[in-house]
Amino acid sequence: MTTPYTLHPTPCIFSFMINIAVIGVGYLGRHHARVFSELPDARLVAVVDIDLKRASEIAEKRGCRAVSSFEEILKEVDAVSIVTPTTTHYQIALECLKAEKDIFVEKPFTVTVKEADELIEEAEKRGRLIQVGHIERYNPAVLAMEDMIDEPGFFESERLSPFLGRGTDVDVTLDLMIHDIDIILTLTHSKVVDVKAVGKRVLTERLDVAKAWIEFENGVSALTTAGRLSSDKKRILKVFQDKSYLTVDYQNLQITRYFKDSEGNISRETFRAEQSEPLRLELEDFIDKVRNRTRPKVTAEDGREALRVAMMINEKIKEQL
Repeated sequence: MTTPYTLHPTPCIFSFMINIAVIGVGYLGRHHARVFSELPDARLVAVVDIDLKRASEIAEKRGCRAVSSFEEILKEVDAVSIVTPTTTHYQIALECLKAEKDIFVEKPFTVTVKEADELIEEAEKRGRLIQVGHIERYNPAVLAMEDMIDEPGFFESERLSPFLGRGTDVDVTLDLMIHDIDIILTLTHSKVVDVKAVGKRVLTERLDVAKAWIEFENGVSALTTAGRLSSDKKRILKVFQDKSYLTVDYQNLQITRYFKDSEGNISRETFRAEQSEPLRLELEDFIDKVRNRTRPKVTAEDGREALRVAMMINEKIKEQL
């Protein structure tokens, strides 16, 4: 399936503002509301949450309405941002697409690949736009690193977090590892042909630690590690390619490049990406794509493929548990 980029116009496509609602204003959703309320081309119409008291607190701060049911505001908006638990993404997204709305959906896109396929099909049928919230695509260090990638041969990623109690409705593969899966898929430009993986449930009923070896059709390989039991937060991506090796520190926005100089010595240079808020860049881009009816940086197909690979890793691990 491919996303059609002859997308139907939004009702307000010739007006200045895109009317939008944020569905789900928990930890991350309240930041969506903040950003949308500050963007010059967006009008935050409402925030939606089953906890109406929480929604009202956010709405008062951001100058919009608070409602407990997203169906109440669908006639008033051009697009929605879905920042609810993953298990609810499919049903909310489907109803919004049927109401002819463009949608932003936080990662992981859905619980199953089948759900993702059905949403893609519905968006195609209605000429609507879906963008999936893989925020690391907008990390300034990743954006700066992309120009340094030539022909990667091997990736290694490590994404560790303390146990915070958030995101535990899904396995750590879908909570954390999926970020690196998406970045690696984007840089590899090849199909996954084999996966080997190990992992363990520790503090929750879901996988809390996981390690996967991924092989691609073009010969590239990747080793990726994720865990939510660490004492410290760590976000590192290493890229090995002919004549250079890159280390990307997502947190500190730093890129270190190792290479052989003209005299045959190993040299190192370090770059620091310009500070900016990835979420703001991501949501600005969504509003721009809604206005101009163009391809999102992170399409529904991208979200589906990252989900598919994460689910392959889950299946390999759970065969051993």
